Amino acid sequence: MSHHEYSKWHAHQQTPVVFNHHAPVIVNATNVQKIDLNPIKSTVKAKENKERILILTPLRDAAPYLPKYFDLLSDLTYPHELIDLGFLVGDTTDDTLAILASEIDRIQNGGIHGLPFNSVKIVEKDFGVNLAQNDVTQRHSFAAQGPRRKAMGRARNYLLYSTLTPEHSWVYWRDVDIVDHPRQILEHFIAHDKDIIVPNIWFHRLQKDGRITEGKFDYNSWVESEKGLKLAASLPKDTILAEGYKEYDTGRDHMAKHGDWRFNKDVEMELDGIGGVSILVKADVHRSGINFPGYAFENQAETEGFAKMAKRAGYQVVGLPNYVVWHIDTEEKPGNAAADKGKRSI
Repeated sequence: MSHHEYSKWHAHQQTPVVFNHHAPVIVNATNVQKIDLNPIKSTVKAKENKERILILTPLRDAAPYLPKYFDLLSDLTYPHELIDLGFLVGDTTDDTLAILASEIDRIQNGGIHGLPFNSVKIVEKDFGVNLAQNDVTQRHSFAAQGPRRKAMGRARNYLLYSTLTPEHSWVYWRDVDIVDHPRQILEHFIAHDKDIIVPNIWFHRLQKDGRITEGKFDYNSWVESEKGLKLAASLPKDTILAEGYKEYDTGRDHMAKHGDWRFNKDVEMELDGIGGVSILVKADVHRSGINFPGYAFENQAETEGFAKMAKRAGYQVVGLPNYVVWHIDTEEKPGNAAADKGKRSI
């Protein structure tokens, strides 16, 4: 058959063409990793969905508080295999690091309830802070608040960015000097399905006559006021408002002045500033760039600046005035709002 006859014979047929617009790209390099954040959600069914929680605590001269801290942590009812722990140790002059390591070894090797946590990370970073952590007068003085809050903001951010992984759905910030709270605190907070949520912070004090005084501790959780906004507008942009001090009368409504642990724990209160003793945050809030400013953001820093930043970005910031987390009694000195208000003898 000639070429002419061959072409004529096949003229009535079409050459098949195969299109595959979805041919896979196969990457064999072992140093390339793909991360899909789409499945990572923060939902009210966190436990059923096996959502991971990252618990973060900055530490400085915290040695006396660590055994109690880990006792409380080990009592949490949220599945421990879904919890990762992160600590930042900085500017410490006592034996914080050694006791922290000892306590971690105790809980991770079945020392408490036999329920180790999924993982633990310890970050060391100094920021040049030289305020005496155990000197309440110095640490809570008005003059110390600006530098102290800036340093704390930086410490929180270093800890966050060193420990947050794609698997985490929630971040729970808690101070080391908490002395009591419900074992179901994580489940209770998650049930509210808020971007950021904080409880009320109180303390107990045993008086010489045997009476126990209940006191309101944290005046950094508040609702903004017109007076506060006007005051901020009159100050240089790099001035940090220290809430609860007579030097700056903001007229803000403090959550500490509301609520009672004897009432409905689920009552909510919208806030504009928050304290840092106990904060549950949906992890995507942090991933979206909402952190703890180590500088003046709308004349606030650290946790109060964090709340202001979150509100500016459209996130919910909610407090629970009747949900009380108990803090150590720091024997506040006159001049701080916590020293003079909100005490009750029982």
